[in-house]
Amino acid sequence: MKKFFAVLFSFLMILSLNGCGKVQLGLTSHTDVAMGTVINLKIYSTDNKNYAEEVMGLLRELEEKELSVRAGSSEAAYVNANAGSDAVPVSAQFGELIGRCLEVGDRSDGALDVTLGNVVKLWNIDSLAGGEAVDFQLPDESALESALASCGNDKIGLSEERDQISLRADTALDLGAVGKGIALDRVRAYLQEQDGITGAVISVGGSVLTYGSKPDGTDWKVGITDPFDTGKVLGYLTLAGTHCISTSGDYERYVEKDGVRYHHIIDPHTGYPARSGLSSVTILSEDGFLSDALSTACFVLGSERGLTLATEYGCEALFVTTEGELLMTEGFRQLFGSK
Repeated sequence: MKKFFAVLFSFLMILSLNGCGKVQLGLTSHTDVAMGTVINLKIYSTDNKNYAEEVMGLLRELEEKELSVRAGSSEAAYVNANAGSDAVPVSAQFGELIGRCLEVGDRSDGALDVTLGNVVKLWNIDSLAGGEAVDFQLPDESALESALASCGNDKIGLSEERDQISLRADTALDLGAVGKGIALDRVRAYLQEQDGITGAVISVGGSVLTYGSKPDGTDWKVGITDPFDTGKVLGYLTLAGTHCISTSGDYERYVEKDGVRYHHIIDPHTGYPARSGLSSVTILSEDGFLSDALSTACFVLGSERGLTLATEYGCEALFVTTEGELLMTEGFRQLFGSK
């Protein structure tokens, strides 16, 4: 519940919601849950169509047919179930996604790793997240070492045509580091296909899509959550047009044990929650996948190497250190302010 209200607050900082599932003067506003997080929609249109049902259906289909490792019907679960066997066929979209994950993984020196499934399962942060976990125990060191040995880009085989994938027998995919960004890209593609939609702001957990324009012609305002007080914002991005913004932070999903916070962003090099001197990373990009993938990779890498990587990809970035210092690219600075 703490996570729910933190995400909801962030969206309220973007624009004031007018109610769940309500349509007024070409406006669709809706709040729901999918992909394990809070979804907020605000869509402006020239018609009176309520677009919420179609957008939510798209997100649930993405989760159930492609990304979820828990849904037996998904491609990710199918690949995991066939680990150790011959390569299995996958859709063009899924193959392209895995290819992009591998590319970012290579360029980030392994900081993004979508084969962390066994390590993520050992930590089990998502099911325990929300604060002090009395029964939480650190993973057994030998079990963690074994799980970590099953991870890495070299454990995936992807055909040249990206239509077949194989995994080593003890390897498991986990696409949590990129799922919300992919959702933004799919929603943007849907919005572009709708003649009646003129503008929208979509929040999928810690990732936000701004699309088109507001009826009054003013810029979008996207609040960046203060990682030390999630009921507040550090400031606002002022944006015109279509953008994707993703934030990864140690405040999103975590448990605390004996005064130590164990968050969900795993460092693939250690198998432990990343200790890179950062509390949050926000990436601004035209590409939802990149915004999400890089927010994770840059958090693991730390501010110096992370800022370099974001710049290499042509993205703007904000890093908040554990000491409260704000480090940002020049392009981000020009768009960021207190109002």
